[in-house]
Amino acid sequence: MLLKKKDFPEEDELVLCTVTKLFPHGVFVNLDEYDKGGMIHISEVSPGRIRNIRDFVKEGKKVVCKILRVDPEKGHIDLSLRRVNERQKKEKVNEIKQEQKAEKIIEFTAKKLDTGFNKLYNELSSKIMEKYDLVYLCFEEVVNGKISFDKLGIEPKTAEVLTELVKDRMKPPEVFVGGELTLKSYAPDGIEIIKNALNKGASKNITIVYEGGGKYDIEAKSNEYKDAEKILESATTKIIDFIENQDGEGSFVRKE
Repeated sequence: MLLKKKDFPEEDELVLCTVTKLFPHGVFVNLDEYDKGGMIHISEVSPGRIRNIRDFVKEGKKVVCKILRVDPEKGHIDLSLRRVNERQKKEKVNEIKQEQKAEKIIEFTAKKLDTGFNKLYNELSSKIMEKYDLVYLCFEEVVNGKISFDKLGIEPKTAEVLTELVKDRMKPPEVFVGGELTLKSYAPDGIEIIKNALNKGASKNITIVYEGGGKYDIEAKSNEYKDAEKILESATTKIIDFIENQDGEGSFVRKE
């Protein structure tokens, strides 16, 4: 990934990191998007007692972490691996993949224009980053007809070739909304009842992940925010109605 953000990350920001070194009480990583080093204390690697840190991370592994503390004066960045849930991890990995796709499109554009990739990337990103945090976010708005490259001051011939490739290679963005389901059943066949309840809300646009303790992370996706909300509401209503009709308990809390 060519994109390198300036300055330091913000607290609570999610970042993609590469594990560089392991120690008995911590892990050193490189923040890929910032090209800066940081540390994960062993207590922030995973919940519970860790006997061997190598059971959880290995040198060279890519991990999604949350920024805990930043000290720009000392250059220290403290991160957490255990405070990132599966949904957050998936969203961050998807963001990185989309940015890499955008870079690939610029590479194809450079070939068509018979110019250098790095040169073109720097020219385009300098203009795009004045308005967007990531290149792919700009490309998504071009696909949706919300903006044109001409409006960003990009040279007409480059804008024409880039627009054609972006519209050809990028799908409309997906929107994800979700929350946490809590399900309980005191019946002898309670596990089966909960399984059946979850099946009532299952669909190709719904993802459900068991978090433990009767809690489930549920997420809906769609191309439009309102549609994703409707899909999520329909799924959670079906699940909770079913388990309550079986004398169980169900609740849903939205995650922002």
